[in-house]
Parts: sequence; C-alpha cells; structure tokens
Amino acid sequence: MEESKLIMPGERVDDLQRNGYRIIQDPGRFCFGMDAVLLAGFARDARGDGLLDIGTGTGILPLLMEARTEISHLWGIEIQRESADMARRSVKLNGLEDKIEIITGDIREADRLFEAASFDVITCNPPYMIGQHGLRNTDMSKTIARHEVCCTFRDIALMTAKLLMPGGHFYLVHRPFRLAEILVTMTECRLEPKRMQLVYPFVDREPNMVLIEAVRGGKSRIKVEKPLIVFQSPGVYTPEIHDIYGY
Repeated sequence: MEESKLIMPGERVDDLQRNGYRIIQDPGRFCFGMDAVLLAGFARDARGDGLLDIGTGTGILPLLMEARTEISHLWGIEIQRESADMARRSVKLNGLEDKIEIITGDIREADRLFEAASFDVITCNPPYMIGQHGLRNTDMSKTIARHEVCCTFRDIALMTAKLLMPGGHFYLVHRPFRLAEILVTMTECRLEPKRMQLVYPFVDREPNMVLIEAVRGGKSRIKVEKPLIVFQSPGVYTPEIHDIYGY
C-alpha cells in the first residue's frame, strides 16, 4: 500500500531511529513518550518465540522490540480501536506484517484470544494514575492511556501470569509512587521481581519512573541496578540515554 494511503488527516510520521522504522501518530490523541523507549532499552536482552505487549497504544513497543531483539513474532493488544488501527498502519508502513500483529481487545479478556502460557515475554507501559491522581484530560483517549479507566494494575498482573509461560519474563515501566503496590501485586500473582532500575530526570531530583523485570515462578531475589539519569544539564541527555535512543 502506498504510504500516502496509510496516513490519515491530522497524523504525522515520526522516525524511531532504529532500523529505519517509523511510526504514525496523531498529536491530538496520545503520542508515545520516553517511558516506552526506556522500557524497550531495559528489555533489550529479551528473547524467545513470542512477545505480547499489553495496552500497546499505537504499537511503539512491538516496533522497538522487533528492532532491538531476536524475538520471532510480536503481538500487541489495544482496547481503543483508533489506536489499534494506527498501530496496524505503522506495521504496514514498516513492512512488518509477517512479524507483528495488532489485536483490538480488552486486556481483561486476553485469555480468550491467546492460549495460556503461550508467551516468552510480555511488556507493558500501563496507565499510571488511579483515582484522583493527576489531572484527567477532556480527551477520553488520553484519559484511558493515563488513568486506570479500562483496567487496573492487578488486572494486568493477573493476565500476565496466565499468558506468560513458566520462567517467562515480564517487563514493566511505572511510577515510583506506586512501587510498594506493584511489587506486592506481582509477588501475589507469582511474578517474581528480579531486576529494577529507577529513572531520575536529573541527578539531584527524585525518580519519576521505575523499570522492573519479573519472572513467572522465579525465586525470590532482586537486583537493583544503578540509577538511570536522563539529563546531565537542561536539554542535554546523558550518554546512557543517547545509547538507548541509538544516536
């Protein structure tokens, strides 16, 4: 299909700086941020035959993970039809229809779409906010992306535990203010946290992201990696961030 037929009015095409891949986004809806890029970098050693990205949005994580890993096939599930359609068009734009499949569906019913214990890797960049945390956007698509409107973190953990094979890896990016809840929920669902890294905007600021790797049925032992600092000065990324972005 011609590129012009894949791009709808109001949309733009962004360069992902990986394998020449590009992604279609609508600035009026929800565009991916640094958290997705950092999660893909954190999960760069993921391997296996199948990966599922839960709440894939416009498909950023399947695209980045296809570029960074040797995983043979990748799926993304997204409840918002418009976002899922945009993700499918990005897959076509990059000629990856044989490797990436986007499913429109509810995360809470994903076990009706996929067999139990069928994925080696699951990734997730979920809505961070609950209740009155943060300001709700008048645009419902942005609210769903940022707030636990359609699912909770427990929903995600329970479904991950069902769909991940024993010994499979779960990669998550979230907010540190929910860290205690996240770790407790994971262990209750037999997703054992094995690796964690806090992300700081500047070296003298509080962390604003946390990256976690868990293993289904793993033994209790976690490695806390050195902090990841985003900026060395205002507007200037650290070498570690340049490496993750690939430029």
